Amino acid sequence: MAIQVGDKVPAVSFKTLSSSGLEDQTTDDIFKGKKVVLFAVPGAFTPTCSNNHLPGFVEKADEILAKGVDTIACISVNDPFVMAAWGADRNASNIMMVADGNGDFTRAVGLEMDGSGFGLGARSQRFALIAENGVVNHLAVEEAGKLEVSSAEAILNVL
Repeated sequence: MAIQVGDKVPAVSFKTLSSSGLEDQTTDDIFKGKKVVLFAVPGAFTPTCSNNHLPGFVEKADEILAKGVDTIACISVNDPFVMAAWGADRNASNIMMVADGNGDFTRAVGLEMDGSGFGLGARSQRFALIAENGVVNHLAVEEAGKLEVSSAEAILNVL
């Protein structure tokens, strides 16, 4: 069953890429004591994700942060090297690029999809959530092929 409003974000570990190399990071590191907007995409460098979803958050980052958000995070079932390269390519300096390399977070929130028809394998559905201190207070899951309820503009309207 998919995560719901009122649920705590599941405890998961990630690998992140910093100037020091690969580092471990947990959902507590990202969410504990913070207001976080997290949006999930099926894949870095894929058309809708690269041309619309991530750029919307890059363009609206200052407005979102001005609404009391501590962190804007983009997550995808990709490795940390790909997520870092994608963030750099899209000038996403205000966005935390989170690699869910093994899909652990995506499975834990119950929002995976089968992208094998596109050669992608198991991936995340497109969604966005707002969490305060690790508790989800807004969740917007897209219908397949859509980018509406999880867009930066839609999240700004909720904030």
